[in-house]
Amino acid sequence: MAVPKKRTGHSAQGKRRSNWKATKPELTTCPNCGAKVLTHTVCTACGQYKGRVVSRKAEGFVEAGEVKEAKKPAKKSTKKATKPAAEETKVEETKAEETVVAEEAKAEEVKEEKTETPEA
Repeated sequence: MAVPKKRTGHSAQGKRRSNWKATKPELTTCPNCGAKVLTHTVCTACGQYKGRVVSRKAEGFVEAGEVKEAKKPAKKSTKKATKPAAEETKVEETKAEETVVAEEAKAEEVKEEKTETPEA
Protein backbone atom coordinates (compact mmCIF):
# COMPACT_ATOMS: atom_id res chain seq x y z
CA MET A 1 0.00 0.00 0.00
CA ALA A 2 1.28 3.45 -0.89
CA VAL A 3 2.25 5.72 1.98
CA PRO A 4 3.16 9.41 1.50
CA LYS A 5 6.82 10.16 2.23
CA LYS A 6 6.07 13.62 3.65
CA ARG A 7 3.09 15.34 5.20
CA THR A 8 0.96 17.60 2.90
CA GLY A 9 1.34 21.29 3.71
CA HIS A 10 -1.49 23.66 4.59
CA SER A 11 -1.27 25.62 1.35
CA ALA A 12 -1.27 22.50 -0.84
CA GLN A 13 -4.22 21.16 1.12
CA GLY A 14 -6.09 24.47 0.73
CA LYS A 15 -5.40 24.62 -3.02
CA ARG A 16 -6.78 21.11 -3.42
CA ARG A 17 -9.93 21.98 -1.47
CA SER A 18 -10.49 25.40 -3.07
CA ASN A 19 -13.24 24.16 -5.42
CA TRP A 20 -14.97 22.06 -2.77
CA LYS A 21 -17.81 24.25 -1.54
CA ALA A 22 -21.52 24.15 -0.82
CA THR A 23 -24.06 25.33 -3.38
CA LYS A 24 -27.52 26.77 -2.91
CA PRO A 25 -30.31 24.24 -3.50
CA GLU A 26 -32.57 24.79 -6.50
CA LEU A 27 -36.02 25.98 -5.44
CA THR A 28 -39.27 26.14 -7.36
CA THR A 29 -42.76 27.24 -6.43
CA CYS A 30 -45.54 24.71 -5.96
CA PRO A 31 -48.21 25.21 -8.65
CA ASN A 32 -50.94 24.17 -6.20
CA CYS A 33 -50.20 26.25 -3.08
CA GLY A 34 -47.33 28.55 -4.13
CA ALA A 35 -44.89 27.43 -1.43
CA LYS A 36 -41.15 27.19 -2.09
CA VAL A 37 -40.18 23.57 -2.80
CA LEU A 38 -36.95 21.78 -3.67
CA THR A 39 -36.97 20.62 -7.29
CA HIS A 40 -38.17 17.06 -7.93
CA THR A 41 -39.63 16.68 -4.44
CA VAL A 42 -43.11 16.53 -2.94
CA CYS A 43 -44.47 19.82 -1.62
CA THR A 44 -44.28 19.77 2.17
CA ALA A 45 -47.14 22.25 2.49
CA CYS A 46 -49.85 20.61 0.38
CA GLY A 47 -48.49 17.10 -0.37
CA GLN A 48 -48.70 17.19 -4.17
CA TYR A 49 -46.10 16.43 -6.83
CA LYS A 50 -46.62 17.36 -10.49
CA GLY A 51 -50.31 17.97 -9.85
CA ARG A 52 -50.91 14.53 -8.30
CA VAL A 53 -51.91 13.79 -4.72
CA VAL A 54 -48.95 11.95 -3.21
CA SER A 55 -48.70 12.74 0.50
CA ARG A 56 -51.05 12.22 3.42
CA LYS A 57 -51.17 15.98 3.89
CA ALA A 58 -53.02 16.43 0.62
CA GLU A 59 -56.81 16.37 0.44
CA GLY A 60 -58.16 13.26 -1.24
CA PHE A 61 -55.12 11.10 -0.48
CA VAL A 62 -55.84 7.36 -0.65
CA GLU A 63 -53.19 4.81 0.26
CA ALA A 64 -52.59 1.89 -2.09
CA GLY A 65 -53.51 -0.62 0.63
CA GLU A 66 -56.80 1.14 1.31
CA VAL A 67 -57.79 0.98 -2.34
CA LYS A 68 -57.22 -2.77 -2.51
CA GLU A 69 -59.14 -3.36 0.71
CA ALA A 70 -62.01 -1.23 -0.54
CA LYS A 71 -62.22 -3.12 -3.83
CA LYS A 72 -62.31 -6.63 -2.34
CA PRO A 73 -65.29 -6.16 -0.02
CA ALA A 74 -67.12 -4.26 -2.75
CA LYS A 75 -66.99 -7.31 -5.02
CA LYS A 76 -68.26 -9.61 -2.30
CA SER A 77 -70.95 -7.20 -1.21
CA THR A 78 -72.24 -6.74 -4.75
CA LYS A 79 -73.01 -10.45 -5.04
CA LYS A 80 -74.80 -10.48 -1.72
CA ALA A 81 -76.46 -7.16 -2.37
CA THR A 82 -78.26 -8.45 -5.44
CA LYS A 83 -80.64 -10.60 -3.37
CA PRO A 84 -81.63 -7.90 -0.85
CA ALA A 85 -81.86 -5.36 -3.66
CA ALA A 86 -84.75 -7.35 -5.12
CA GLU A 87 -86.45 -7.27 -1.73
CA GLU A 88 -85.84 -3.53 -1.46
CA THR A 89 -87.46 -2.95 -4.84
CA LYS A 90 -90.50 -4.95 -3.71
CA VAL A 91 -90.75 -2.83 -0.59
CA GLU A 92 -90.40 0.35 -2.66
CA GLU A 93 -93.12 -0.85 -5.06
CA THR A 94 -95.51 -1.54 -2.21
CA LYS A 95 -94.79 1.87 -0.70
CA ALA A 96 -95.37 3.47 -4.09
CA GLU A 97 -98.71 1.64 -4.42
CA GLU A 98 -99.70 2.76 -0.91
CA THR A 99 -98.93 6.38 -1.74
CA VAL A 100 -100.94 6.17 -4.96
CA VAL A 101 -103.89 4.72 -3.07
CA ALA A 102 -103.59 7.41 -0.40
CA GLU A 103 -103.47 10.15 -3.05
CA GLU A 104 -106.56 8.74 -4.76
CA ALA A 105 -108.41 8.67 -1.42
CA LYS A 106 -107.46 12.29 -0.76
CA ALA A 107 -108.62 13.27 -4.24
CA GLU A 108 -111.98 11.56 -3.64
CA GLU A 109 -112.36 13.37 -0.30
CA VAL A 110 -111.66 16.70 -1.97
CA LYS A 111 -114.27 15.94 -4.65
CA GLU A 112 -116.84 15.00 -2.01
CA GLU A 113 -116.13 18.22 -0.10
CA LYS A 114 -116.51 20.29 -3.26
CA THR A 115 -119.80 18.63 -4.10
CA GLU A 116 -121.12 19.12 -0.57
CA THR A 117 -120.25 22.81 -0.24
CA PRO A 118 -122.38 24.12 -3.17
CA GLU A 119 -125.43 22.26 -1.90
CA ALA A 120 -125.20 23.77 1.54
